[in-house]
Amino acid sequence: MKKVLFILHLPPPVHGSAMVGKFIKDSNLINTSFNTSYINLGTSKSIDEIGKSPLKKIGIYLKIIFQVAYQLIFNRPNIAYLAITAKGIGFYKDFLLVLLIKLLGVKLVLHHHNKGVSDYQHRFLDNLLYNITYWKTKVILISKYLYYDVSKYVKSEQISYCANGIPKMQFNSIPKNTKNEIVQLLFLSNLIESKGVYVLLNALKKLKEKKVSFFCTFIGGEGDITANEFNEKIKELGIEDFVAYKGKQYGKEKEMAFKNSDIFIFPTFNDVFGLVNLEAMQFSLPVVSTIEGGIPDIVEDGVTGFLVKPQDVDELVNKVEILIKDSDLRNKMGKEGRARYEEKFTLKKFEHTFEYTLKKIAL
Repeated sequence: MKKVLFILHLPPPVHGSAMVGKFIKDSNLINTSFNTSYINLGTSKSIDEIGKSPLKKIGIYLKIIFQVAYQLIFNRPNIAYLAITAKGIGFYKDFLLVLLIKLLGVKLVLHHHNKGVSDYQHRFLDNLLYNITYWKTKVILISKYLYYDVSKYVKSEQISYCANGIPKMQFNSIPKNTKNEIVQLLFLSNLIESKGVYVLLNALKKLKEKKVSFFCTFIGGEGDITANEFNEKIKELGIEDFVAYKGKQYGKEKEMAFKNSDIFIFPTFNDVFGLVNLEAMQFSLPVVSTIEGGIPDIVEDGVTGFLVKPQDVDELVNKVEILIKDSDLRNKMGKEGRARYEEKFTLKKFEHTFEYTLKKIAL
């Protein structure tokens, strides 16, 4: 049985890469197919810790380096799997792990849950480090739409594609409110500007000005936007009667939020996949999201929802208004989205594709 050392992010905090890391670590299929070891790459325990407490994080990072070195030397895995950060300080930290793995002669597999290589590749130092990182390295991407980001360094034969998947929620016992008098919109993600929070708020102001009837609920933890800043913004825009921020919600509360919504909106402008779109599709919600990262693989434009250009407020207003005014279209797109999730994006589908990919790489 092949030995695989997984160096990946695990929650907390909860974000896409950490959730995929948890799915891998908890997978019975993966843990019975390989002799596995796991090291958590995370140095922050919450979203608001990111970028803070540098001394504490240096200590955690040095511990990670020691753990990886120990595993590489004494456990001698056949594959070292690294959920790499694509750019910036995170990449520089991960590069030391890349170098360690390569120097000790272990086959390296990089799994990209973020992007940004193409943003930094013109810099002399980054270009040098990227050349070393991707030389004779296998790479897993979650969508063909993300190949452009590493195409300068990675040949097509080095690439495997493995779309993310999520577990099926046990929500059958929760009745869906199918008779909302006012169409309910839902945004579910941390309050991070790049997730499109302010873009959506500006769009909601325009919908109000057009006298379109709606109510929008925002759910998620505070990020680079605080609850106070969010509430001040909705007052400034004059939409406090149309919007509510409910904070973090989990379990039944979160499921009820999906159940009682009519349209899911995720206008992100810095994402690679957007697992939350899959959650909405499970609940047969039409999705309005953006042409960003691998999202076009998830949301089929005009079939399971609409895709708009990132940060295009007017286009977002137009698509949301269409869905608000057409309940039949909402229902049709929601059903198509549920079917698409079942076909392509279940956790079981991800596990089997991921296992097959690692076995192929290990040959």
